Amino acid sequence: MGYTPASAGGDDAEEPSERERTGDLPLPESAFRRASPRDAIPAIVDPAFASDWSDVAIDFGDGRTYRPRLPADDPVLGVELGAVRESSAGEHGTHPPARAYPLRLLNWHEVVNDMYGGPLLVTYCPLCRSGLIARRRVREEVTTFGVSGLLLNENLVLYDAATDSQWSQIRAEAVRGQLTGTPLEVLPSSLTAWRDWRADHPETDVLLPPPRSGTVVGEVRLDYSFDLAGQQRAAEAYLEERVGDDHDDSRLAKRALVLGVGAADERVAYPVSEVAAHGLIEDRVGDLPVVVVGNAGSAVAYDRRVTGETLSFTHVEGEPSVLLAGGSRWAVGSGRALDGPHEGTRLAQANRSPPMFFFAWLAFNPETRVWGRERSA
Repeated sequence: MGYTPASAGGDDAEEPSERERTGDLPLPESAFRRASPRDAIPAIVDPAFASDWSDVAIDFGDGRTYRPRLPADDPVLGVELGAVRESSAGEHGTHPPARAYPLRLLNWHEVVNDMYGGPLLVTYCPLCRSGLIARRRVREEVTTFGVSGLLLNENLVLYDAATDSQWSQIRAEAVRGQLTGTPLEVLPSSLTAWRDWRADHPETDVLLPPPRSGTVVGEVRLDYSFDLAGQQRAAEAYLEERVGDDHDDSRLAKRALVLGVGAADERVAYPVSEVAAHGLIEDRVGDLPVVVVGNAGSAVAYDRRVTGETLSFTHVEGEPSVLLAGGSRWAVGSGRALDGPHEGTRLAQANRSPPMFFFAWLAFNPETRVWGRERSA
C-alpha cells in the first residue's frame, strides 16, 4: 500500500497569523525568564535507537548497574517515516517505518537532534506538557538545537548552534536573534502509550537513553526511573506558584489537557476529556473542517477534506481505533485509509502538536475558542 497524502487539506491548518509572525518580534529580553543555565538540560545530539530497551544497561562506574525499563503505559512522541521524509531523502534505506521518543527521556533532555527522513528536531516541554516535532533545517541549512534555559510563558526556549537565536517551542519560530521571525516546518506527530504505538507500528524503533545516546555536554549517566508521582506533584506546585494568580479563564483549569487547532484567524482548544467522552467531534475551525478523535490521554485532529470532498466520520462499532468515512475505514492513529476507495490516502493532520496544558495554549493563543465552553463575561 502506497502513501498518498490527501490532495485537499493541510495548507490551512494552524498557520500563524501575521500578528504572530511579525507584530511582536523580536521579543525583548524582559519577556523571558531564566530557569536554568544553558545546556543544564542536556539536549541529545547523537541519538541511538533499538527495537526496545531490553538490552540497555547503564554502568555508573561505582559498582552499580542500572537497567532502565520502558513500561507499556509510558507515553511516547511518535512519528512515521512516510509523513516526515524529505523528498530529497530518497527511499527508506535502513530507517524503520516509525520512530518513538519516550517522555521518560524527554522529561530530562527536552530536545533531540535526529536524522530520520531528513534532519529532525524533537522537542518536549515538561512544564507545559507540549511536544513538537519539526525539520532541523533553517533557511536551507541543517542546524543543531539545544536548551537555552530560558522560558517564555513558562514554555521551552531553544537556541540554534549556528546563530544562537532564541526559538519559542510552541510558536515554532525564532523570537529573538539573527533569525527572528523564521518559522520551523512543523511535522505530524502523535502522543500515545508505548503499548499502543508499538501495536500500531510493530516495526518501530525507540530512542535509547544516554550514554547510548550522546548529548551536547558529552556522555551522561542518569537514573530515568525517577518518581513520576513526586515529579508531577512538584510540577503542579511550581505551576500553581508561577501561573496560579495569572490564570483567570473560568472555562478550563490551567492544567486541563487540550488539543489546539488553528486555521486562518481562528484558534480552538478541544478539551481531551470532552473528546474522550464524545469519542469523535466534527467541527470547523475557520474554513477548515476537522474531525477530532482520541481517548482519556491524548487526541488528534484531521482535516476532513479528501480530493475535494468533505467527509463525515463515524466510529466503527467494536473497533475504537478505526473510523468510517467515504466508504473507507481509516486508522485513528495515522489517519490512513485502510481499504475502500481511499485506500492508501492519509488525512492531513490539523493540529501542529499533541495535547498540552490549557494555560500554555492560552498564553500563545489568548483569543482561543474552547469547544463546548463559553467565555465568561
